[in-house]
Amino acid sequence: MLAGQKSFAEEQASLSELRGGTRRSLADIVVATPGRLVDHINKNSFRSLDHLRFLIIDEADRMIDSMHQSWLSQVVKAVYRSGSDADAMSIFRRIEPAYITAASLSPPQMPLQKLLFSATLTQNPEKLQQLGLHQPRLFSSIHSHSGTTTQTQGGFDFPQGLTEYYVPCTLSKKPLLILHFLLRLKLSPILCFTNSRETAHRLFLLVQLFGGVRAAEFSSRLSPAERKTTLKEFEQGKIQLMISTDAAARGIDVAGIKCVVNYDAPQYIRTYIHSNQYHQTKTSTLKALEKNFLQMVTEAGTPGIQKQIVKPQNLKGMEARYQHALQELADAVKLSPSASMASYS
Repeated sequence: MLAGQKSFAEEQASLSELRGGTRRSLADIVVATPGRLVDHINKNSFRSLDHLRFLIIDEADRMIDSMHQSWLSQVVKAVYRSGSDADAMSIFRRIEPAYITAASLSPPQMPLQKLLFSATLTQNPEKLQQLGLHQPRLFSSIHSHSGTTTQTQGGFDFPQGLTEYYVPCTLSKKPLLILHFLLRLKLSPILCFTNSRETAHRLFLLVQLFGGVRAAEFSSRLSPAERKTTLKEFEQGKIQLMISTDAAARGIDVAGIKCVVNYDAPQYIRTYIHSNQYHQTKTSTLKALEKNFLQMVTEAGTPGIQKQIVKPQNLKGMEARYQHALQELADAVKLSPSASMASYS
């Protein structure tokens, strides 16, 4: 694994070794982040990438968005080393694929197969072109937790039986709505997504100060071991509310979740689709953003999203305790109450 969790020297030692004056590969499978992989290529950590057979790109849509870092072109360049001695001596040669002709297949070539995995792979030809795909094929694996099939609408897969709601609200009432869902509507367990780890942390602190709810946060603030423990406790029902960042959403797959709350209305449809694998989704939408959000999900082919109004009188019984918790949070982070509420925007 090349992900920066060990020192560069330790990672280097796990890739190859020098024996009898010759460097030998030690790894059959390398799992890496793009930046770390490029670092090792530039530092000649690999004996060679000439014989790399499969290049698997997980979360391909996000990888495409980071193509400006040109990591893929550097990997491909290391794979197709033109005019090397190894090519001349090898039974199989390797050149970048172009048109298939009888001449191009003699002698036979060692192919490099790129496998892209994503729940929301873009269909934008300009973006896909960056991947340099050769005679690509698309395979779709439809899965839902209930065991039923999904329906494809507008190019995206929505689980059968999914119920979607959006809840118009003001900025200051967003945390109170979460508490209302848990304590009044008895929606538990809830998986709540925010757009930043700072927002996730402040919401977690506020819910703790309010009391009466077993909550946990799930973001890069926690170590991998802590995230694993949190996820396990959530699956076991020990946690009523797990607050996660959008970035961490792709690593979460938990059966038995009845409700997902998008605390911040997603800016991108792919983020919204990732939260829609469960039975019920609620999205808190600021009134100023309501029109844009509805247009986005409608164009994606949602089976139908309903408007849910939470009347002010339904929240009154919790407001005094909520305001007190807000004040305690402001004191804890040395901010004014208005600033702490602004951090939820």
